[in-house]
Amino acid sequence: MRAFIPWLLVAAAFAQDAKFNGRWNISIDNEPRRRAWWLEVNGTSGRFVSALAGDMNPIKDLAIKDGELTFSFLRDGQPMQFRAKLEGDTLVGTRVIGAETLHWVGRRAPKIRDRDAGAWGRGKPVELFNGKDLSGWLPQIPGKPLGWTARDGVMTNSAGANNLVSEKKFWNFLLHAEYRIGEHSNSGIGLRARYEVQILADYGRPVNTHSHGALYSRIAPTVNATRPLGEWQTMDIRLVGREVTVVLNGQKVIDKQEVEGPTAITIDPDEAAPGPIMLQGDHREVEFRSLVVTPLVRR
Repeated sequence: MRAFIPWLLVAAAFAQDAKFNGRWNISIDNEPRRRAWWLEVNGTSGRFVSALAGDMNPIKDLAIKDGELTFSFLRDGQPMQFRAKLEGDTLVGTRVIGAETLHWVGRRAPKIRDRDAGAWGRGKPVELFNGKDLSGWLPQIPGKPLGWTARDGVMTNSAGANNLVSEKKFWNFLLHAEYRIGEHSNSGIGLRARYEVQILADYGRPVNTHSHGALYSRIAPTVNATRPLGEWQTMDIRLVGREVTVVLNGQKVIDKQEVEGPTAITIDPDEAAPGPIMLQGDHREVEFRSLVVTPLVRR
């Protein structure tokens, strides 16, 4: 009987380690930009958003030992160490860079059952830009100047402005946007303040997960549908549950693809709740002349 005891201990340890598996939405204490993170654990492999420039980063050194999860990245030559333990079904951890320590809490990503299966009717459209001022918009980062203006039916940012967050929140919806981007411009539209659809001046370039119309760092568009510099662009986004469709300048570039989890724009990691629309303004200038959200409701 004694010969079986070590195997029982190994099996128990393995079962305990397996409790770390899954997708985790992470809130950070005192994060100056209000950002949230996302973590996926699958045995000794994993993925993380966002340690490095907002990308989806594979974890190369994930380990679980004595009930503690550890992994790390190297940023600007400086090690970034993550550690976490389970408290019930919650991950409680730290991130250490040099003398700086951030405390964070991870909660399991919820199952979202809504599907884009044709059972959705259109509600009353909501205009997020009235053509005159910035009514209905809040700053992402408290205390930082807004850096946006509205004039002659167009709202635009100065380079390095605050990101905008709509006062209104939405669940399933259609979003229509009309905007113009300049050379080297980079912006994005945040859906439910969690999932960024990229805006980028990339006319004529090959597509990837950072291209115009991509779900940032997660889903690449099928084609480059960007119009040349100086022209107005249109984007129509349909989000039902976790299924997203993106039509860029009249071409469908993402078709009912699953959103696995938040991107780097996330400020609200509670994926089961409605969330606001965000406009990224912290890069170069972008102009918006139309932003209309039409809620989708069950027929």
